Amino acid sequence: MRDREKAKQRAHELVSRMTLEEKAAQLKFDAPAIPRLNVPAYNWWNEALHGVARAGVATSFPQAVGMAASFDTELLGEAGKVVAEEGRAKYNAASGKGDRDIYKGLTFWSPNVNIFRDPRWGRGQETYGEDPYLTGELGKAFVNGLQGDGEYLSAAACAKHFAVHSGPEALRHEFDAEVSDKDLYETYLPAFEKLVTEAGVEAVMGAYNRTNGEPCCGSRTLIQEILRGKWNFQGHFVSDCWAIRDFHTRHMVTATAEESAALALKNGCDVNCGSTYLHVLKAYQDGLVTEEEITAAAERLFTTRFLLGLFDETEYDKIGYDRIECEEHLKTADRATAESVVLLKNDGILPLKKEQLRAIGVVGPNANSRAALIGNYHGTSSRYITVLEGIQDEAEAAGIRVYYSEGCHLYRDKVEGLAHPQDRISEAVSVAEHSDVVILCVGLDETLEGEEGDTGNSYASGDKKDLLLPQSQRKLVEAVMQTGKPTVVLNMTGSAMDLRYEQEHADAVMQIWYPGARGGRVVARLLFGELSPSGKLPVTFYNSVDDLPPFEDYSMKGRTYRYFEGTPLYPFGYGLTYGDVAVESVDCGGKTFTTAQAAGTAKSAETDADVDAAEEITLTVRLANRSMTATGDVLQVYIKDMQSSFATPNGKLCAFQRVFLKGGESLEAEIRLGADAFTIVDENGEKRQDGSCFLVSVGCGQPDIRTKELTGKETVTFMLRKENTQR
Repeated sequence: MRDREKAKQRAHELVSRMTLEEKAAQLKFDAPAIPRLNVPAYNWWNEALHGVARAGVATSFPQAVGMAASFDTELLGEAGKVVAEEGRAKYNAASGKGDRDIYKGLTFWSPNVNIFRDPRWGRGQETYGEDPYLTGELGKAFVNGLQGDGEYLSAAACAKHFAVHSGPEALRHEFDAEVSDKDLYETYLPAFEKLVTEAGVEAVMGAYNRTNGEPCCGSRTLIQEILRGKWNFQGHFVSDCWAIRDFHTRHMVTATAEESAALALKNGCDVNCGSTYLHVLKAYQDGLVTEEEITAAAERLFTTRFLLGLFDETEYDKIGYDRIECEEHLKTADRATAESVVLLKNDGILPLKKEQLRAIGVVGPNANSRAALIGNYHGTSSRYITVLEGIQDEAEAAGIRVYYSEGCHLYRDKVEGLAHPQDRISEAVSVAEHSDVVILCVGLDETLEGEEGDTGNSYASGDKKDLLLPQSQRKLVEAVMQTGKPTVVLNMTGSAMDLRYEQEHADAVMQIWYPGARGGRVVARLLFGELSPSGKLPVTFYNSVDDLPPFEDYSMKGRTYRYFEGTPLYPFGYGLTYGDVAVESVDCGGKTFTTAQAAGTAKSAETDADVDAAEEITLTVRLANRSMTATGDVLQVYIKDMQSSFATPNGKLCAFQRVFLKGGESLEAEIRLGADAFTIVDENGEKRQDGSCFLVSVGCGQPDIRTKELTGKETVTFMLRKENTQR
């Protein structure tokens, strides 16, 4: 195990030998070398959202929201290990040549564990979805994989953006996200807390916005009281890039750069991504900060560098360049793509049967798009396989003709210098007419949803105005559907879209997210049935923005599956497979429950199962695949406190487990419910058990009406009494 106390002592000794000027200079993200102390330069800025990013060639995973659709903690851990190993290989190669520039270090500013509370947010694709529990579990697994469990950190992870951050992008530098204590501790903070207290994440990054009046990168409440106080965070804190400058230029909470630097430093921000900490020495001269505060920040930063073994010989020094994009890592990425795809509708057309097909039409602006494979915060792949190319490889090997038409531009209805921007729709119709089945690839890419001002979207806010596909694509979809040819729609987005027309008119609909640089090959294998789709939605797909509160409103009322009062198009946790997996029974508290039984009622205090007040409860779940098609699926447990006025209206996800069943196979799985499953968060932000009667639902999706309509399956539901011994 890593010895943080030893690393802290070594950091203290090293920093004690530095001058004030040298210590202050180390607080910049591009920390300079100190030759007299044999301290090399170090750049803290590196990215690894879904593979090592912005640092040249690396294994490319599906975008983070796609990996979240796997509901697979083991997979996220493996992805973290791949990032760490390839990051070390790159670090070893670059530092060996004296290259210590940006994106060459071992401090990765990932994962993003903000809550995807509104589908309009452009950066929502970077998150693990809308649910705090799912986000926390997947984030914890990624951090554990990335940081490893050896004597030294294999790499350092960073939980971002702390806190209450999810748009609007255009306002983020001046926006004040106002939230109640209940929403703060129930929704916006739990994933961060889990990564700090359970995964030991080495770094936390502050958000651009203010939270309840305080700028997040200089918030005494968030950094001092919660992060370092309540959670006892021992790592380092980093600002988002140029966020401290916003204190005096946009938030107007300080008047000068010196005051901004002082506010951030005094409240515990150790490293500045930006240039405002160039004013730290002037802030010291003006009496705004002390040398002790500068020293404390420097020591925390060097503690991380010692934990990474950057001043020692370590086992990681032997990791060679051949581990980058190696066969093993590419297979892990393929597995991630396979588990990420969510089958939203299937009238029986899928999987496609090669022996029944003579010609396939592949249509749409994302069919042959590399940009639509990778999302944002991506690396470079040595090879890209688009959906078109994947289908061509599969089909043409079987003697099937593949026709292709882009159909329309991604979003532009008017293109400068192009008189007829819809001139390819007729070509798409011709392709459809000459095909036995059409694969229609629509959606967005990082130019239409992403980060405000980033390299992929430098002239737009990054958010969506609505949930509709661009008009050019809507016209294309309608034209293809009107041919009457069987059509499979593949939606390539990092967020929920209004797919009502596609749901009504297409024969099948798949959400394939941004599936990774070589994702087209795996998508083709899914279409032809070599693999079964098994992903589940980590976000709710609404019918339109009319179902949503204002984007700027950070209250959770009416948001996400836990608080939404309407009927969604596709629910959180939903996804079909080519198999037919169902929960047959659940054992709890010495009793067995099936779908044929009705749960007792909380009103009459009748309960089906009584358990003691142990911290953990284990359910034994029997599942069966009633088809002959092997498939993965996701077992999900939802719990609703039936007595507390503070309970989320629709219950909450409390446990999940990915399973795999061969055709006709049955299996028994144990799934554990921790103490938090039976707690609520009250109006003061306090977590406690408030009641003893709980509705427990176990299935491969939510226990809601819409899931039942779409899947035709019931969940096993029962009442459980769990007394609170603390009363």
